[in-house]
Amino acid sequence: MNNDIHGKEVRLISDSGEQLGIKEVSEAKRLAETAHMDLVLMSPNAKPPVAKIMDYGKYKFELQKKDREARKKQKTFNVKEVRLSPTIEENDFNTKLNNARKFLAKGDKVKVSLRFRGRAITHKEIGKEVLDRAAEQLKDVATVTTRPKMDGRSMLLMLDPINTNKK
Repeated sequence: MNNDIHGKEVRLISDSGEQLGIKEVSEAKRLAETAHMDLVLMSPNAKPPVAKIMDYGKYKFELQKKDREARKKQKTFNVKEVRLSPTIEENDFNTKLNNARKFLAKGDKVKVSLRFRGRAITHKEIGKEVLDRAAEQLKDVATVTTRPKMDGRSMLLMLDPINTNKK
């Protein structure tokens, strides 16, 4: 920007977007000063480098404004966790699934984790059956993003809510 631009000549673009042609750097700086604006290097790797006459403060402000707008429109997901055990009873299982159903209805992702204690880890197939049963019962409101997999002494299953407003 301005005095930090080195080299002999630049391809100059005016503040209105009009091509002014290839000018010497000193002349481009003088034109920017007479317009009470800044000379900003847009493409330093081009041959010759491309510079634009603009109000740099206003340009930075517009970029920040666009960034804020983009962040506002971003959808953030919360990940809620439901913990099960391999030997869970039917009523407890249904209660946990109802909680997961509520989370999915709010639009949150759900992580169903199953913790193996003691020697129960030798029967991973029982844990996998419990998680598969949970995925099967929640298939009307959720899609499985990560199949049941081991993570240390836990087995995890990730569920995403089904978008009802898809076109």
